[in-house]
Amino acid sequence: MNKQPHLCVDETQVTDKVIVCGDPARVNRIAEHLSDVVSLANNREFRLIRGRYNQQDITVCSTGIGAASAIIALEELVMCGAKQVIRVGSAGALQHDIAMGDLIIVEAAVRDEGGSASYISPNYPAYSDIDLVSGLVEFSNKMLQNYHRGIVRSHDSFYIDNELDVCRYWHEKGVLGADMETSALLTVGRLRGVQVASVLNNVVLYEQDVQQGISDYVDEGTLTSQGEQNATLAALYALTR
Repeated sequence: MNKQPHLCVDETQVTDKVIVCGDPARVNRIAEHLSDVVSLANNREFRLIRGRYNQQDITVCSTGIGAASAIIALEELVMCGAKQVIRVGSAGALQHDIAMGDLIIVEAAVRDEGGSASYISPNYPAYSDIDLVSGLVEFSNKMLQNYHRGIVRSHDSFYIDNELDVCRYWHEKGVLGADMETSALLTVGRLRGVQVASVLNNVVLYEQDVQQGISDYVDEGTLTSQGEQNATLAALYALTR
């Protein structure tokens, strides 16, 4: 048994089905949907639990913000036996018709982050596992959940000087939303031979102030809180159907 240096878990603790999320606090909220929950580790930005859903074992792991720490988490999860990984994350919309709390089911991602570029050239595609995407779509259709499916863009900072221009460029290309981790997870997951998908809860309207949108997200009574719950349930369904 080899305990991983960052996640502080070994192959006896991690299941083959995994949900990853950025915020460690989101791990606790996902745990509310599981039974027989066991805390595994809590180190730096990485909080891990294991529980059961639909009579199957699920691991949940936070990755922190950005591609670099998300890749570290993915690599160590794979070394511990993870085979299917779904990111339950948040995004800012790049299209006007995506409302607060709507889900974005990612089919592919623009690789505008640096983490995956350290593995392979940017012309290698970042695309989701079709079976996991099918599960996310099936759940959303059953629950009559508002969702959009297509391409997102992953990047490394909210605060670049020309952020508005960049967003408008990708808006014009039909990209649905932006996050910071999805493209790295899809790319490295594909290189490591595991199934990876991503479902994102929209927390910022297109052309809304990013800081205001994220501040609104912490309010448990908002549409975005319900969107996070819907994204979680969609991921659990896709992993266990």
